[in-house]
Amino acid sequence: MAINLTAYKQVLAELVPYNARLVAVSKTKPAEDIEALYQEGQRIFGENYVQELADKAAVLPADIEWHFIGHLQSNKVKYIAPFVHTIHAVDSFRLLVEINKQALKHNRTINCLLQLHIAAEETKFGMDTTELYELLDAWKQQQQTFGGVRIAGLMAMATNTDDQQQIRKEFQQVKAIFDTVKHKYFSEQDNFRERSTGMSADYHIALEEGSTMIRIGSLLFGERNYNK
Repeated sequence: MAINLTAYKQVLAELVPYNARLVAVSKTKPAEDIEALYQEGQRIFGENYVQELADKAAVLPADIEWHFIGHLQSNKVKYIAPFVHTIHAVDSFRLLVEINKQALKHNRTINCLLQLHIAAEETKFGMDTTELYELLDAWKQQQQTFGGVRIAGLMAMATNTDDQQQIRKEFQQVKAIFDTVKHKYFSEQDNFRERSTGMSADYHIALEEGSTMIRIGSLLFGERNYNK
């Protein structure tokens, strides 16, 4: 079997004390692997590539909760707007506007997480705090027109390092920013509650620092195959 059921059950057990959820990252993996994990009860799957997500959604069970977790270009939103549940990496107001526009065309509301850049690597996407607050101020001024999106929380990736203290500090930073944003913009709204932090290498630290959603791929599906 291509999926690691032992690891899957262990991760699920580890999530229970934190009341957190698992996004099974299935990018580059065949539909058969997703189906196998689906049969074990997993319903939330994360994909990084628009075309791959659209292809898989067309052939897999309709009750899968699809999360788009990669960098998303505005001109690609229309391909996933009819069915995507949550978009994890909203990193500009322009992208938020486009998601809203496409969602409204389908009479849908799409959950959106705002991506923070907290890592030491410049190659990672995401906003700094100034850009984050500029986006939120712009959204708030036009909030009544944003019926197609629901800002549900924050997403971030820690630095790829063995320094656990650095990783912990970065996740603590996300928690502090989340608390500020919650108080300033969403104090009356229960919908703003997600912190999508933690992947295969660092999810234990992420959970300890308040993650509500971890994104795990290689632990469950094995190493990714990019030679497609």
